[in-house]
Amino acid sequence: MIREIERKVPSGYGIILLLLIAEVAALYSIYLAAIALSITGIVFAILATLIVTVMWAGFFMVHPNEAKVLQLFGKYVGTAREPGLRWANPFYQKTKVSTRVRNFESGKLKVNDSNGSPIEIAAVVVWKVVDTAEAIFEVDDYEQFVHIQSESALRNLSTTYPYEPHEGEGAALRSHPMEIATALQEEIQDRLQEAGVNVLEARISHLAYAPEIANAMLRRQQASAIIAARKQIVAGAVGMVEMALQHLQQGKIVELDEERKAAMVSNLLVVLCGEENAQPVLNTGTLYS
Repeated sequence: MIREIERKVPSGYGIILLLLIAEVAALYSIYLAAIALSITGIVFAILATLIVTVMWAGFFMVHPNEAKVLQLFGKYVGTAREPGLRWANPFYQKTKVSTRVRNFESGKLKVNDSNGSPIEIAAVVVWKVVDTAEAIFEVDDYEQFVHIQSESALRNLSTTYPYEPHEGEGAALRSHPMEIATALQEEIQDRLQEAGVNVLEARISHLAYAPEIANAMLRRQQASAIIAARKQIVAGAVGMVEMALQHLQQGKIVELDEERKAAMVSNLLVVLCGEENAQPVLNTGTLYS
């Protein structure tokens, strides 16, 4: 595996001055050789001029958060990272690689969760190149590689977790966003390790049931919410009935036998758990002297 080697290249400003002086000297040599009618002098002066001209091709610019991968006839010789005008061997091939932070949003993928339910999911991935040599030489197109591997990791993650938690289940896509984001980031990073890419963040940006089951799942969610609310209402009602019986017994307000206690509990539960307001009924009896 090819690793990045940072190469120090000289600043181009001083080289410009030297090449200008060399260019003037070469032209002046041609002039002197022509006056002296020296064929050898003219040939050497022309060669010197050509060499100086070729040296001008060695200049290149490195912008902030950018690197230039240098190759000599197909051999990797290093990476220039220092920004500014630089000069290197004019025969070097200089490939630009951006080291800025980049992000992309995957398309909406239709997959099945761990329970087999079809869902739609998409993710946002934030990444940057940290090893330019691996990004250029280990994969064919590192940007396309990042996109494809990120979507592949997202598909695999979706089949590992359920859409929403049920009894006895742990993390789910909808209820544990931080855990899912961490797991997604780690899986994408494992796939992109050989491409010289560091994944800074990965999170789900879209999550929904597939349209063909969305209505059925909505009804199930509504039923689950109603059951949970009923459980809370019943638990509160039982606590209030228990408290009422204790107050009656401690205050010795009225003595109730088991049959009357059962009737009282039944009436209180109906009142407290009913969806509609209770309608009072007066129980009047005939008094006998």
